[in-house]
Amino acid sequence: MELLDAYTGHVDPEGPAARRDLGAVTITKVSVGPMDNNAYVLVDKATGRTLLIDAANETDRLLDTVDTVGSRDGFKDLITTHQHWDHVQALGEVIKAVSPTTYAHPLDGPELPVAPDRTVGDDDQVRFGDSFVEVIHLDGHTPGSIALYYRDPDGTGHIFTGDSLFPGGHGKTATVEHHNALMDDLERKVFGRFDDETWVYPGHGDDTTLGAERPSLPEWRERGW
Repeated sequence: MELLDAYTGHVDPEGPAARRDLGAVTITKVSVGPMDNNAYVLVDKATGRTLLIDAANETDRLLDTVDTVGSRDGFKDLITTHQHWDHVQALGEVIKAVSPTTYAHPLDGPELPVAPDRTVGDDDQVRFGDSFVEVIHLDGHTPGSIALYYRDPDGTGHIFTGDSLFPGGHGKTATVEHHNALMDDLERKVFGRFDDETWVYPGHGDDTTLGAERPSLPEWRERGW
């Protein structure tokens, strides 16, 4: 796997992965599949323990990324952000190849191609080595969508939002009620808790920050999608 160490938050389908070197972990972003899904490989630098967020597609490409930035022996944890098919197409093959402990929210877990080993929700943590991500349930895009918040020792926040938050708005919702539920959760659990410097890693497309998106919250609320 070709790897860029100049991290901008942008990766291209079939292009190199991009690695961000933080104080305690590295975060590597790679695009997989025809829908340009982002998958993220987090490696705890002290222990080598590796966490994959969304086994979306292209099993070999995902495992090549793990091999490049960590090791399969250290790849012990896999979190699925939500049930939609484009985020889980490699889930079964990755589990067969590596046998990581898998996590998802209990409302989405039954819809996955392989049931999660553990279900997680608000205030739960998933540890990988000396590091951990905090689980945040965001109802609306799917019933059991989750975001994952990592706080580096330098104080910076990093949140992996699946399809619940993108640059320019949240992910698709089926009804106005689902839109309102997702906006409520985003405003209270994400924008209401974390500062503007928090970096956002979405399930598709480029990264953003909470500060870049915060001024648009009233517009998102009003437009209904």
